[in-house]
This record gives sequence, C-alpha cells and structure tokens, in this order.
Amino acid sequence: MGKIVEVNHISVYYGNTLALKNVNLEVEEGEFLGIMGPNGGGKSTLLKAMLGIVKPVDGKITFFGQESNALKRIGYVPQFSTIDRRFPITVREVVLAGHMRAGFHPFFQYRQEDREDAMKQLERVGMVELADRSIQALSGGEFQKMLIARALAVHPDLLLLDEPTASVDAVSRQQIYELLGNLNKEMTIIMVTHDMMAVSSNISKLACLNETLVYHGEPELSEGIVNQMYGCPVELVAHGVPHRVLKEHEGGHCKC
Repeated sequence: MGKIVEVNHISVYYGNTLALKNVNLEVEEGEFLGIMGPNGGGKSTLLKAMLGIVKPVDGKITFFGQESNALKRIGYVPQFSTIDRRFPITVREVVLAGHMRAGFHPFFQYRQEDREDAMKQLERVGMVELADRSIQALSGGEFQKMLIARALAVHPDLLLLDEPTASVDAVSRQQIYELLGNLNKEMTIIMVTHDMMAVSSNISKLACLNETLVYHGEPELSEGIVNQMYGCPVELVAHGVPHRVLKEHEGGHCKC
C-alpha cells in the first residue's frame, strides 16, 4: 500500500476570495475518502485543484509519487448540475467520449475495442439496456450512473466524484453507494458529498473542509468537528429513523 495522493500546503484563491488555505491531505491506495463541509467550504475546489482545473497559489499536489502525467490514471465524475442534459446524445456516446485520446481531430474514429469497452462499463453500472437512450430521457440516478461509466472508460486507478448523489432519489442513492463500494475493491475513491449517509456507508476515511482542513481521520464525526464545519451539532435522519454518524453530545441540536 502506498500514497496515491499527497496534498501539501495548498492555498487557492478565486480573485481576492480565499477558497482553500494551507490544506494538507494524504490518501492511501485502496482508501475511500469522503470530503464534507458547508457550501463554499472548498470541497469542489480541492477536486479541481487535483485535476489541474484551478492552480494553487501555494503548495503542490502529487499523484502516485509524481506531479505530472498522472491525469490519465484518474477518472472524474462532475456535479450533475454542470452537465447540459438537453444535448442530443445517447448514453453510449457519452461513455464512448471517455475513450477520446490526445490529438483529437475532426476525422477521429473510435476503435472497435473502444465500443466494446464502453458497453462493458455500462454493464458494470447496470445500464446496458439504456445504451441507445437519449440522455434527456434519463432519471437522475441513471444519469449519474452513466457519468460513472464514462469515468470508468479511462480504466482509472483513482476515481474522483463531486456530489454523485445530490440529484437522485433514495433508491438510486443506495444503488450508487453499493456500486462505489464494489468499485473501491479495484480503485481508490475520493468523493465530495453533503450526504451524511455516506459517512456510515462505505467510506473508510473522512476529510472535513471549511477553507482549511478541519478534520481528517476515521468516518465518525464529533460535536466539535461539526461545530467547526457548520457552527452547530447535526443529527442525521434517514428515512424517518434517526441514524447517528455523530458521537453523543449534550445540549440542543439542529438537523442539517
């Protein structure tokens, strides 16, 4: 087991606005890391910094012991809200796009093995029968599983996901967590989430962000950690039944 990701003292600004401050984080091979925090706390920014979409003003990020040539080993599932679902394209075509290689040109053609692999990835996420369906006709859960299949088309060693269950129903949410649990047997996973059910699901480590790293360790939250993230203790209710991911605490509470 070795280090897959090393985040060393990174800080990120958007103009004059601080997004991340002096964040240090290590992810070991085979881990399933959940990243939690309030809106605007820097969760998605950390993923974007890892992908090179935003550039830290300080610090560095290394993957697999190197700072470059690592992106081809990383699969990425963006937030649901960033994708235009009106685009006239099928599920199969979206997954095939994961096979686009460097040097794309107007006469680019997919290889037969690319087409076969796209169907294999759709089978992994349980969507073979929807391969020729327009993405406009997909449910939220189906859409997310399609995006996971596209990320799997690069055969990643590291899978990054940004809020993969934010726009799906309870049944689809559970299916996605089960899928990610199975994928974690083959690859390291880092997932940004607001869903506290994820904390008691498959994740093995938890990172809490609010501009800086509040906590990094076992997936159990304490009152102090939650206060630093949100300013109040949190009680999670799942399907109408209290489902604690917090240590017991005294005093009032709110449901976030």
